Amino acid sequence: MRRVFLALLACLLLVPVLRGVCVHGQEPGYWRGFVTAVLQRELSLDPSNFQVFVRNGCVTVVLRNAGAKKRAAVSRRLHTIKGLSCVSVRVEPPRSKAGGPTPALKPGPPVRNPVTAFPVGDLFTPLIADPKQPEFFFSFRHLEAPTTTFTMAAVGYGEKFGLVRWGGDRPGDGFQFSMDGGLFAQFNMDSASHDLINADYTVGMLLTYRRGSFSTRLRLHHQSSHLGDEYLLQFHPRRINLSYEELDLIASQDMGGWRLYGGGGYRMDRDPASLKPWELHAGLEYRGKRPFEGVGRFVAGLDLKSFEQYDWAGSGSLKFGLEFGSPDSGRRHLRLMAEYYRGYSPFGQFYLERIRYYGLGLYFSF
Repeated sequence: MRRVFLALLACLLLVPVLRGVCVHGQEPGYWRGFVTAVLQRELSLDPSNFQVFVRNGCVTVVLRNAGAKKRAAVSRRLHTIKGLSCVSVRVEPPRSKAGGPTPALKPGPPVRNPVTAFPVGDLFTPLIADPKQPEFFFSFRHLEAPTTTFTMAAVGYGEKFGLVRWGGDRPGDGFQFSMDGGLFAQFNMDSASHDLINADYTVGMLLTYRRGSFSTRLRLHHQSSHLGDEYLLQFHPRRINLSYEELDLIASQDMGGWRLYGGGGYRMDRDPASLKPWELHAGLEYRGKRPFEGVGRFVAGLDLKSFEQYDWAGSGSLKFGLEFGSPDSGRRHLRLMAEYYRGYSPFGQFYLERIRYYGLGLYFSF
């Protein structure tokens, strides 16, 4: 336990160093100001003749008193700006010279964002508290299992890579096809050589969709699990070659700073064959919009899973803490999170054991 408390203290000492980092992230205000400066200084546009809107890394520019050539020039210039997920340029009808209301026009076809190769971020925001969310992290945890209690170091390496995005009628909407992969490993820090206990590997393909505050994720992924050499040599366990492919679907609804999600999955090509296929998955998240006490934005997540394998008994993961950097999930940020888990083990070989753990972790997004 002494190592856990020392690790917690070291992480907490990072807070003063990170003070103010969240203020300088590339938030919507940053992109709005940047694009406005480009339009004024490089394209000589009068600020009264355009508006700039930013959402989920997508920029929409609404032009007034502009023709097709000006619209094309603005679109070309904005598409050269690195870091924007997508760009949309629209033209409003000119106002009447008498100063009266703009004459009504018949609505034309919706203006869709272009197809974007290798888009930044995703349309479905990554889950905060899912223990198997592919991301980069390390954490120290006090773990209690049926036959042992020890200090565990958990590390993860993983990321999602967007391949193509088809824009929707509004900025930030559309479909996206991506791939992701991750490694989740656990180490016994109480052993002499900090033995590797278990490592889970995942790789998958994702199709995500967003329309306004509603988003979904359809994912086909593979998981395989492998025991550490030191653990095998010391305990000689009956090895379980846990491996499967899973098709899962999650729907999500944003409600201000809150988010509610739910769905389920079906496991195929299962090893062992006795592994039952169905899973239910739900959760609740909160993402603060402003810095908490001038340090970082408060974020929290509760992730719940229930498996047919355990007669639908539930498992829960709770994480909460501070987020530094850009609030955009597709841009760099760091989270300092307290975490608690209770339920059936999410660690491959030990999936039949009920465990609980608590600790503190650092989570990185690139």
